[in-house]
Amino acid sequence: MTQPNGSYEADNIQVLEGLEAVRRRPGMYVGGTDVKALHHLVYEVVDNSIDEALAGACTRIEIYIHPDSSVSVTDNGRGIPVGMHPQMKKSALEVVMTTLHAGGKFGGGGYKVSGGLHGVGVSAVNALSEWCEVEVTREGKVHFQRYERGRPKEAVKVIGKAKASESGTKTTFKYDTQIFKEEMEYHFNTLVQRFREMAFVTRGVTIFFEDERTNKEMTFYFEGGITSFVRYLNRNRETLHSAVYIEKDIEGIGVEAAIQYTDAFTESVYSFANTINTVDGGTHMTGLRSSLTRVINDYARKNGLLKDADPNFTGDDTREGLTAIVSVKHPDPQFESQTKVKLMNPEVQTYVTQVVGESFSTFLEENPQAAKAIIAKCLTSSRARDAARKARDLVIRKSALESLTLPGKLADCSERDSTKTELYIVEGDSAGGSAKQGRDRHFQAILPLRGKILNTERARLDKILGNNEVKSLISALGTGIGEGFDLEGLRYGRVIIMTDADVDGAHIRTLLLTFFFRYMPTLIDDGHLYIAQPPLYRIAYKNNVKYSYSDKEKDKMLKEMASADKASIQRYKGLGEMNPEQLWETTMNPENRTLLLVTVDDAAEADRTFDMLMGDAVDPRRRFIQTHAKAVRNLDI
Repeated sequence: MTQPNGSYEADNIQVLEGLEAVRRRPGMYVGGTDVKALHHLVYEVVDNSIDEALAGACTRIEIYIHPDSSVSVTDNGRGIPVGMHPQMKKSALEVVMTTLHAGGKFGGGGYKVSGGLHGVGVSAVNALSEWCEVEVTREGKVHFQRYERGRPKEAVKVIGKAKASESGTKTTFKYDTQIFKEEMEYHFNTLVQRFREMAFVTRGVTIFFEDERTNKEMTFYFEGGITSFVRYLNRNRETLHSAVYIEKDIEGIGVEAAIQYTDAFTESVYSFANTINTVDGGTHMTGLRSSLTRVINDYARKNGLLKDADPNFTGDDTREGLTAIVSVKHPDPQFESQTKVKLMNPEVQTYVTQVVGESFSTFLEENPQAAKAIIAKCLTSSRARDAARKARDLVIRKSALESLTLPGKLADCSERDSTKTELYIVEGDSAGGSAKQGRDRHFQAILPLRGKILNTERARLDKILGNNEVKSLISALGTGIGEGFDLEGLRYGRVIIMTDADVDGAHIRTLLLTFFFRYMPTLIDDGHLYIAQPPLYRIAYKNNVKYSYSDKEKDKMLKEMASADKASIQRYKGLGEMNPEQLWETTMNPENRTLLLVTVDDAAEADRTFDMLMGDAVDPRRRFIQTHAKAVRNLDI
């Protein structure tokens, strides 16, 4: 009998002590080692301060990014306990910072409601930091402990005095470049969006944020809570009624919702559990949506606004134009994972359905004008959706090969494994011709678009499906759209937008991004959508040719040349200016090209931005242009 390669004995079994498990498998605790996980470190520490606010013990949270990219989070809560832990025989502060599954949120009475319940968050941050320092102010003293890569350097010590009335915790950490890449950096806008959300759903807390690298700062305080959040999201939209605010406690679980309908064609619904943005929804989101559909149908039937022969409104009908926030406070929330993107508690659905159903039904009875406007919106949506279904049956359910509209446009690839294939969406026949000739036809397909596609922010699905360019795109992708969207049908693993580096190219790219964000968001969420980066300049000197992708890179190249004044510089305004070989070498060759992955860090902010830039309201767009006009570079006019 042959022995397998390598031995497997008792000494092969590894036991990871302390926080070593976090350092070996950071993805399990903070979602990975990318820039998103880097920001997650900050959120974990701030979440602890928010938990103090939920306990009624904290009114102000301050976050600082220092010039060396270390981060400080300070709150005026009760301060982490520093006394001797009876079981561990060391300071409770050290236990919290260095032990997984240690915290005050397992039922000891310290917290009724909190975002962190596994005792993992702040200890994981400590484990993934080059160094971390904690100052705790309690009972007239300031206590201090420093850690390096999760290990305490000394015992907890007293470093100063404080007023008896003062308390709180200050945590400062510097992410570990052994875990996270050195060139990573915190993004001010990403953090601002998250802190704004936290302030919205934690009414009465002030969140101050300063980036010392750029001297930018923001302060958030919202007396109106989630009602203010809804108004913020709808500030560029025409609303059909005033925001409906709902709040009730059932069985120790707090349910809060704010609802408002607008003239938009899409929904903007966001859910929170113990102030944490559950981006994948969960039982509270399901409860909200189902109760709204039921209440609207019941009201429409009761008041004769739906005839006996008419079918009930679907969920899609009742959610068109809906802006809503649902927030629950639960003493024992069950999330799908440590990253807390989906709430799983089954009882929450029942409670949210009950609370929202009762309150929204009362609102419709007491506000007949608003009720009629909402029902009229649903009726229009229902008719448009019926027309869209008929169009979809004709267009979408056919594969690209079966459709008669594509052979002249789509240059398909020979590979059938979608994990290996790419679809380039290019602007115009000229660029399409170069791309078709320059591509690797084994795995790269080309779809040229003629002109600009429809602005899908201002149109319903039935009109969208009447647009030939959009029809071609949907058919080529093979996923369907709307209710019939199925990622399994995706024919290309990478969908790459490749447009000219000019104003028209930027506009077409924005129109395409609007379409994908509104009607195929899963494509973005699952990491299938990319933007190609064609070069801006071709620099030739003697027999040496280089390509630069920015003005900065061009200037650097010219500085490095001995006779830069003799170099020939060509500015590419369009992809059609490149021959097929150049296009392949610079933009399509996987070995040389640069692709930008399209991601959505904050869906609420993206929703608001698309609405502002691509929606019907002109004034917000004009204000935005006027505000940012001076920051524009290389404008082609």
